Amino acid sequence: MSEEKKVKQCLTCADCKVKSCMHKQEDKYPRFCLTAKVDKELLAEAKQEYFDETNQKLALTAAEIEGQFYGKYTRVQETVEFIKRLGAKKVGIATCVGLLNEAGVFAQILKKNGIEYYAVGCKIGAIEKSEIGIPPENTLTKGEQYESMCNPIMQAKILNEKKTDLNVMIGLCVGHDSLFLRYAEAPTTVLVVKDRVTGHNPCVPLWTYNGIYSKI
Repeated sequence: MSEEKKVKQCLTCADCKVKSCMHKQEDKYPRFCLTAKVDKELLAEAKQEYFDETNQKLALTAAEIEGQFYGKYTRVQETVEFIKRLGAKKVGIATCVGLLNEAGVFAQILKKNGIEYYAVGCKIGAIEKSEIGIPPENTLTKGEQYESMCNPIMQAKILNEKKTDLNVMIGLCVGHDSLFLRYAEAPTTVLVVKDRVTGHNPCVPLWTYNGIYSKI
């Protein structure tokens, strides 16, 4: 029996093909629709959270950007516009050192727009991977030479100390991004998701799932 058949999973939004919730077309909701079965008390609780001052500012600004520039602005342009409209005075950049060139270009864009920034690379502190128990087989050099670990917790702590108003992640590894988000105090948005195989476009294997990537 295939792994897919072994998994017993209830149907959720990932199984929906109609997206009737976009315009509240209740007569077209599928049987398993989460909106049709939503916990009204939990929904009201979530809605109320948007009236928190910080949440409301983020939500309204995000809606402005979406409404005015959807399909017109690149992610870089949207991010700069988001920063401006939020009124963020200092922006933290948490970047993979493998994308320092891209981070540098973004920093220059911020500078030209009069936005202060503080960038921290993932290898900050140059702690050897073995110091936190990472075995040689899980290193890129297989332990043959000194290899600094990615340090997203330190990245977050430094940006916390700098009291950034908003953080932007550029290419942090899967899982390292989770740690950064866990420790960052300022709201964080993502500019680049790293994917070396697809030129930093993680959707490629999803678009081609029935082709070559179906074998992976």
